[in-house]
Amino acid sequence: MHELVKEYYGRHLRSSKDLKTSTCCDASQTPAWLKPLLAHIHPEVTSRYYGCGLVCPPLLEGCRVLDLGCGTGRDVYVLAQLVGARGQVVGVDMTAEQLAVAEHHREYHRAAFGYDNVTFHQGYIERLDELKLEDGSFDVIVSNCVLNLSPDKDAVLREAYRLLKPGGEFYFSDVYADRRVPEEIRTDPVLYGECLGGALYWNDFLRLAQWNQFPDVRLVEDRPLTVADERLAALAGNIRFFSATYRLFKIDELETACEDYGQAVIYRGTIPEHPHRMAFDKHHVFETGRTFAVCGNTWLMLNRTRFRPHFEFIGDFGRHYGLFTGCGGALPFGPADSAAVEGACC
Repeated sequence: MHELVKEYYGRHLRSSKDLKTSTCCDASQTPAWLKPLLAHIHPEVTSRYYGCGLVCPPLLEGCRVLDLGCGTGRDVYVLAQLVGARGQVVGVDMTAEQLAVAEHHREYHRAAFGYDNVTFHQGYIERLDELKLEDGSFDVIVSNCVLNLSPDKDAVLREAYRLLKPGGEFYFSDVYADRRVPEEIRTDPVLYGECLGGALYWNDFLRLAQWNQFPDVRLVEDRPLTVADERLAALAGNIRFFSATYRLFKIDELETACEDYGQAVIYRGTIPEHPHRMAFDKHHVFETGRTFAVCGNTWLMLNRTRFRPHFEFIGDFGRHYGLFTGCGGALPFGPADSAAVEGACC
């Protein structure tokens, strides 16, 4: 599978226009604050972007960030602007042709930004130990439509956990299916290269994340994918595919369910670009100044991470009231629940 992916992304695809599915995001989904940053990216780097989501979480200034499967470096160069001169971004990819483009335009971006804070490594995201990256050395790890391409997703999650600092975050977009993908789809070279053949059944992904010490997986956003090519659509049949962005935190105290301890938080409105409200995940939209009831896990995700200065915290873990109301296990993709702004946890 590694060789198949290298062939597809290194020699078959010349730009995102060559893709046969809607996996890659369209320009209409680009938020206003991101457009000036993208304007600084070299056109060749932008044209060879194959991501499926936005992997730029807030509060990255001064952070050390790792991009798994960085390709030609579009996200690396966007993140380089977000972390600033005091931060650092490390990109890892196994495809030499992709990295050659990223390195070729490195001086262009240094001149555009006024500093050079990026490093690229050729290697496999399942074997990051071979790159001598230190345990607990990254504040944030991102990945954009790459996990599905890995033949050993368990190893990727395990390595991500190892490399994150306590309170660090794995924030990534990928492709998921509403059921387990059959063999004829998993082995089709085009569907695999288009990020559908290797897509995990969403519930298997949740189990895999929990197995690798990420007990509470938070869905940030999702959208359905379409297959325009007739042959590929016939092969996919009734399987529904989704692009989804998740955030996982390295916090030892997190539990596998949303437990109620009578806690609440108040957003201060101090996160840049989010003065009135901040969407933490699909079920937590914090309005500035409003008391918002949360489960113990959400309280920890805000209190034990870089988000702490931006919230007031009410309560502790002194008394347990059972499972937080509304914590379910149905298919997570689709329209957000209107109760999100009323305090429902999951």
